[in-house]
Amino acid sequence: MASERAQAIPASLLLKFGGSVAGGAGGDPVLADLVRLAASGVAVTLVHGGGPAVDAELRARGVTTRRIAGLRVTDAPTLAVVEDVLGRRVNAAIVAAIGAAGGRARRVGGDDGVFIAAKLEHAGGDLGFVGEIEAVDAAPVRAVLGGGAIPVVSPIGADRHGQRYNINADTAAGALAAALGVAAYVVVTDVTRVRVDRFDPASGIARMTLAEAEAYRARGIFADGMLPKIDAALGAVRGGVPRAFICGAGPGALAAAFAGAGTEIVP
Repeated sequence: MASERAQAIPASLLLKFGGSVAGGAGGDPVLADLVRLAASGVAVTLVHGGGPAVDAELRARGVTTRRIAGLRVTDAPTLAVVEDVLGRRVNAAIVAAIGAAGGRARRVGGDDGVFIAAKLEHAGGDLGFVGEIEAVDAAPVRAVLGGGAIPVVSPIGADRHGQRYNINADTAAGALAAALGVAAYVVVTDVTRVRVDRFDPASGIARMTLAEAEAYRARGIFADGMLPKIDAALGAVRGGVPRAFICGAGPGALAAAFAGAGTEIVP
């Protein structure tokens, strides 16, 4: 099984660069790995988070953060911070870091027609300008790929009237992976594998099918920040992506994931 899993680097992939690591993008070894893959001919797209950077900026501006069922309530002042931090600062830092590693990258705003969004209605209360994706137009991303650069996509959407919305980055990444039809969807986060017991590293799951993952989910195995990552990976695979990986960060993380070091989800 290990040799089968190690046999192929995917011809195309979408990388979700986790919010817990995106804030310190400069010099991140995963980005260097990404540049090497792109140089070898892999069509690489990156969607980033950046929640910790948003939290820090909200605190600096004295803006109070409220959450409903773990979702950030995004009022107008909070949306302005999200647009500034995710849409500009974090995105620019990742583009610059890819350039410093020898690659070519271009910013693609998720709100520039990529993620068509609508207000997310939640039973727990009004989330403000939090959106759900109604449709994905991958054309702006394909245009950057066609020019030989790595698209770096921010998780902000807009409705058909131009109103912008804060979108969960995992949800955005999984939806774009399916729309692009990539060969692999990869989530880089701060754990090496998805765990049956989140407090026990030895309980990591090497490989699971959609059915197995859904059974784990129904049992409540996935919780907190891992749940949207799993849901996005499952959505990508249901949408036709043949392989999804959830893996840790660090040097060689992507090659290690393809060789079996992370968690692989298959149909």
